[in-house]
Amino acid sequence: MTHTVLHIDASARFADSVSRVKSADLVTELSAATVIRRDLADGLPFLDETFTTATFTPEADRTDVQKASLEISDTLVAELQAADTIVIGTALYNFAIPAVLKAWVDQIARAGVTFAYTENGPKGLLEDKKAIISIATGGTQLGSDFDFASDYLRFVLGFVGITDVTILDKEGAVVDAKAA
Repeated sequence: MTHTVLHIDASARFADSVSRVKSADLVTELSAATVIRRDLADGLPFLDETFTTATFTPEADRTDVQKASLEISDTLVAELQAADTIVIGTALYNFAIPAVLKAWVDQIARAGVTFAYTENGPKGLLEDKKAIISIATGGTQLGSDFDFASDYLRFVLGFVGITDVTILDKEGAVVDAKAA
């Protein structure tokens, strides 16, 4: 059985990026048959009216402009769908995730594609996947009241169906969720 890893880097830094080094080490340890690489430092578009309208328009009825506005999102979703394990390397910027990682979340959270609305509430459609997130903080303790990234990433991945989420600090220690 083949194993596919989606490796996402979200740090703006290339040289001396702890999260890039740690996430690359994780990918190597996984010894995947296939690795899909996505570097978010290359940039992603933010949502706009054309994108939003296109997501609520049936696929057969979308204009060429609407189809074009969803191309990147469709690619990002296909990468997630193809992966068995998602490895995300990110820094903690201003107590939260980098804007480009939030843009990635906005691009992949698609009603009817990665989650569905049901009579019991939203249901994630990307099940049976594992996520490992390596977060470098530069000093903010993960799991503390000042860490707005860990719980958010756990929640949003769970929202799209990825509930097996492990978060690691820069030393590789598992970070527990904040105490409620």
